[in-house]
Amino acid sequence: MFNTPRWDIDLIRRYDTAGPRYTSYPTAVQFHDGINPPDLLRALDASRQAERPLSLYVHIPFCANICYYCACNKVITKDRSRAEPYLHSLYRELELLSAHVGPEQRVEQLHFGGGTPTFLSHDQLRGLLGKLRQHFTLHDDDIGDYSIEIDPREADWSTMGMLREIGFNRVSFGVQDIDPEVQRAVNRLQSLEQTQAIMEAARALEYRSINIDLIYGLPKQNPDSFSKTVEAIIELKPDRLSVFNYAHLPERFLPQRRIQAADLPSPAQKLQMLENSIRQLTEAGYRYIGMDHFALPDDSLSIAQESGELQRNFQGYTTHGHCDLIGMGVSSISQVGDLFSQNTTDIKIYQHCLDQDLLATRRGLICNEDDRLRRAVIGQLICHFELQFADIEQRFGLVFKAYFAGCWPMLMQMHRDGLLVLSDRGIAILPAGRLLVRSVCMVFDAYQNPDNSQRFSRII
Repeated sequence: MFNTPRWDIDLIRRYDTAGPRYTSYPTAVQFHDGINPPDLLRALDASRQAERPLSLYVHIPFCANICYYCACNKVITKDRSRAEPYLHSLYRELELLSAHVGPEQRVEQLHFGGGTPTFLSHDQLRGLLGKLRQHFTLHDDDIGDYSIEIDPREADWSTMGMLREIGFNRVSFGVQDIDPEVQRAVNRLQSLEQTQAIMEAARALEYRSINIDLIYGLPKQNPDSFSKTVEAIIELKPDRLSVFNYAHLPERFLPQRRIQAADLPSPAQKLQMLENSIRQLTEAGYRYIGMDHFALPDDSLSIAQESGELQRNFQGYTTHGHCDLIGMGVSSISQVGDLFSQNTTDIKIYQHCLDQDLLATRRGLICNEDDRLRRAVIGQLICHFELQFADIEQRFGLVFKAYFAGCWPMLMQMHRDGLLVLSDRGIAILPAGRLLVRSVCMVFDAYQNPDNSQRFSRII
């Protein structure tokens, strides 16, 4: 299904509020301190009994330079020796977790994020992959989806060759913007030639997929300059693109305080940037997957959406949502069965826990039946833009309209506004509503609270 969105400025103005991105439901805002390491180990034991496949996420928090826009959990340092004690703790964590995983549980998906994973040396990356292969059942035949985030300023042909050799077959490059003035304003000087060189290496080495991240709404941007960035990236023809909305929250993220508010584009300019980007990308043959993501028709995300198999988890849109997700490293999140659990976000506490042979699990939640139901509804809408009531009723043993009676007035209003079609059989989000799918999902969110709005970015 090719979900080309239609630009409707009146709908956008009406429904462009702050809201979750729904990489999970319930969202991380609902995590609480009542989840501890034994909860995670019990969930892993149940996963092993059920022989569920796995997805592994490894967080490498280090960056040599700070990007002012960044809201990730990171450690800024040029001291490469700081990676060694962190890796020592990470190795102990994966040993403790793998003791509760069975050899028949294949790792279908692996992702290294950060931070900058390539902050690690070649030997350190080889050692980390070796440890993972020692303790988990990774594929040896390149069939798994094994991805890593790359800073083109921190990589070269030899880096790309080494990563391909140890098993990675997907890469994601942070670019954000190619305009030098914008790059200076966010402290990320990165030439287009650097990105192009790494992409050429990835193609020559037969990486399966290349993703590029862009951000609109950064200081010094304007619609014309950002259109040039998008056009230049289209020329490189990545398999996927993520075009994110910059959320300026300096009260929460200290590096953003170095950005001058007067340099930020106006809301009208941001809308124009998004509208232009959608037009440019769709004219270039990219499909709108949803929520900032675009992919070529032959990419696995496009194929999964067409076949009804696309899912969503903490790693974003995925074809591996059926896997139990084990997060390792500071701040990482696991989703195992009905359990969400998150490690401490403090690297010192993380390392201290693992030095004592203790897991660093600090918060999370266990989903109840209502959570599972709403998660299924939200996941279907955010991935496929439509929902058949009968599918939910059969799966959960309920009458959809009766169970969600409180949602009906808002759904009817969205129907009248042309955001969606509400019928006796289901919900179909219209092209004009696809950019606002988060607004529809929020209708089914039992935890929506105006007091939480400042925790989220705006939808557009």
